Amino acid sequence: MPLYKYLTTENALRVLDGTVRFTQPGAFNDPFEMVPELHVPEDFEPKDIFISFDILAPRRQPSVGELAVDFESEHCNDINSRNILRSLNQSIGILCLSKNESSLLMWSHYAGEYSGAVIEFDEEHEFFKGLFDIDYREHRPKKDISSYVSCESPIPIAELCVKPKDWEYEKEFRIVRNLSDCKKVGEYNGFPVYVMDVPLDAIKSITLGERMPVEAQREIWHKIKNTNISLNLAAIANWGYEFRKEPIKYNQPVSEMNPLISPRTAHIFTELQNQFGEMARWMIKEHKLSDIANHTL
Repeated sequence: MPLYKYLTTENALRVLDGTVRFTQPGAFNDPFEMVPELHVPEDFEPKDIFISFDILAPRRQPSVGELAVDFESEHCNDINSRNILRSLNQSIGILCLSKNESSLLMWSHYAGEYSGAVIEFDEEHEFFKGLFDIDYREHRPKKDISSYVSCESPIPIAELCVKPKDWEYEKEFRIVRNLSDCKKVGEYNGFPVYVMDVPLDAIKSITLGERMPVEAQREIWHKIKNTNISLNLAAIANWGYEFRKEPIKYNQPVSEMNPLISPRTAHIFTELQNQFGEMARWMIKEHKLSDIANHTL
């Protein structure tokens, strides 16, 4: 199955320019991110605690050190998990992806309220080595601290990636990388921004949001017109809570297959001084559906 990333216009352009951000878990919008409750017995001696994590390994089945949902103890809390998270913020970055191709909420939350884009990636590309899904649960997980410190091998990071079922609509998948393998390019909201190079051939398609400014749509067109990346526009449909996907370019360079120019997508090409520009200008001026098709919300 494909992988999708909902992005603002600015971040979509960065991906097309070859880089994608790997975000520290503490910078995510879910405050419960990677902080399970840990049971630390009163007689536990923490002086020799050292926990190592594996960024590529899948979560273990059955779960190791998991406590019952109804387990209760005054020594069970998330204090130690917060300390572990603080350490992870210094060492790992995460790329969050989705198997949900068309989520109204994700378009709104992550793609600039429909002014951004959704990029489709090829799950089979080697860039996504170590891909794993999020475990959605009704209850916050509880684990015994001994399951962290007595392991003979590093703990899979995937085991920490448990989220409330409230987030289940995102159908989230992730890859994790060491920040030492990334490049620091700035800061945002109090966190250093780290990126990795993403190969262009890992991208399968781009779907533009209806509210994306025309100038940005043109910029994206020029970046991918000579590639095998397909391009679409997600316009608000005239019925139901749906999009009508307007194809602009199939997965071939424009030298091999002409773009698809409709009343809704013609504005991308109107400034071109070639046959595409002529067709687009005629479409905007003469086509009977032009005014209706371009009445955005």
